[in-house]
Amino acid sequence: MTMTAHSPRLDYMQTSPDLFRKYLAFGMACKLDQGLALLVDIRASQLNGCAFCLDMHVKQARLHGERELRLHHLTIWRESTLFTPQERMALAWTEALTRIQGEGVPDELYAAAREHFEDTELSELTFRVVAINGWNRLNVAFRNLPGSKDQMFGLDKAGLH
Repeated sequence: MTMTAHSPRLDYMQTSPDLFRKYLAFGMACKLDQGLALLVDIRASQLNGCAFCLDMHVKQARLHGERELRLHHLTIWRESTLFTPQERMALAWTEALTRIQGEGVPDELYAAAREHFEDTELSELTFRVVAINGWNRLNVAFRNLPGSKDQMFGLDKAGLH
């Protein structure tokens, strides 16, 4: 059977409910600032081409009060003046961990991150990047459709259809 890029494959949330709940708990255990966490989630989802997560986290960000223009500027964050130095560093860290290159995370980037984040914050940020990359891989693998779980996650309240 041939499937199109838009045909869902299986619902891992129902197929493996215990693993889903545990992974959800892992992702929610992160104590990173909600606004910063959502920027990280959106940027990683953009890089990974995860339509389901991108749709979800944009809606969450809007519900959280994030400005629309900042969401549009996430793909050009290096050129944009709309992000704080700490947000810019979080986005750089997210990109480095999402697109791991042959030599890993450069020492210069790690040193710069240490200037913006305390030990616990950098650890939390890193776990957040790990979590969203895992979600992206699940949703890309099984082709969850954007918006298909809006009601389940309360995202229908965002009014973005």
